[in-house]
Amino acid sequence: MTPKEFQRYLLNFKLHENSSSTKKEELVLDGKSFSVFINEFWTAKQRQANSLHEVSYRACFKPQLPRFFIELFTAENEIVYDPFNGRGTTVIEAALLGRNVIANDVNPLSLILTRPRITIPSLKEIEKRLEEIELETVGNNANNDLDLSMFFHSRTLAEIISLKNYLNEKAEKGKEDNTDRWIRMVATNRLTGHSNGFFSVYTLPPNQAVSAERQKKINIQRNQKPEYRDIKKLILKKSKVLLNEVSNVRSKKTVAQFLNTDASKTSSIKNNSVSLTVTSPPFLDVVQYADDNWLRCWFNGIDMNDVSKKITMSKTLEDWSTKMQSVFNELYRITKPNGIVAFEVGEVRHGKIKLEEAVVPLGIQAGFACDALVINQQNFTKTANIWGVSNNKAGTNSNRIVVFRKV
Repeated sequence: MTPKEFQRYLLNFKLHENSSSTKKEELVLDGKSFSVFINEFWTAKQRQANSLHEVSYRACFKPQLPRFFIELFTAENEIVYDPFNGRGTTVIEAALLGRNVIANDVNPLSLILTRPRITIPSLKEIEKRLEEIELETVGNNANNDLDLSMFFHSRTLAEIISLKNYLNEKAEKGKEDNTDRWIRMVATNRLTGHSNGFFSVYTLPPNQAVSAERQKKINIQRNQKPEYRDIKKLILKKSKVLLNEVSNVRSKKTVAQFLNTDASKTSSIKNNSVSLTVTSPPFLDVVQYADDNWLRCWFNGIDMNDVSKKITMSKTLEDWSTKMQSVFNELYRITKPNGIVAFEVGEVRHGKIKLEEAVVPLGIQAGFACDALVINQQNFTKTANIWGVSNNKAGTNSNRIVVFRKV
């Protein structure tokens, strides 16, 4: 699809019979004009996504976003890449569509949550392994390096620590297999949450963990105490949900590469090999990924402080842009001629910072051409609000993607 064909496709796009027409604007930067297309290009309804995506992570986009670009710009067995992998939305969706994938994230937790959903064991293998693992059912915080009694019943905590030790010992010995990795992923996802499907007492949503002191206050406010939760039972229950629609993933035999490195230093990816990149980078210091995931890091033996130093948490736009320029330079190296980079830019500081205005020059400086800016917007009010501080007002849900092409 040529740039003109892509823009024509966006302009004439209809999600369904009653869809609004695409609105077109122009963004002018340094005297150059870039086309902006605004419409509902994909649904925001999570329930229409594959069950395999139902793993919580902070600040992730919906699977329908990468699907839109994967179906437009790639064919089966071509490589789809995400340099800021997060929970793996892009690569999981690409695998579902029969593409090969590369997932990279400087946070090792990202790959813990992603790899098992591409190298998928069967439900029977998971159930058999859970039966084989012997978990302690009696214990207390003396067996642990942290006081977690505000989150977990003592018996539940004993089971969690037993599973933690089992998994980490197997990993250290190089004996952790796909079934172990799946169990680790599900247990990591089930540590804390706001229903009896999680290991913990009621706490904040599962995409972040509050501090121990904050949890004590929640317990007092709700007059609650941690109840016993059977972690094997909950792991199996969640596995059944995740595996509900995955038969097509196994049949497609996706070739996958998993990297845990700086997105600007991916020497193991070949020159001119990636057909499509769909990603959403860390936005300045908006989300504290390490702080949100401290309990998940504890369970997986990850040094949270070390991870925090590596994640791009810039305080200024200038610093962020400098780091992203290095990423764009690397993306240009690995992207095929005529390959695409779809770079999602989030709402930062309530619209006071417009990252698209910084991102477009970065991509062009690296050698890319900017095909278009795509705004997927549900229930948008007036076109004039799209680029202003009133964007994402109540009742509005939007994504803003800068689309680059290697020329």
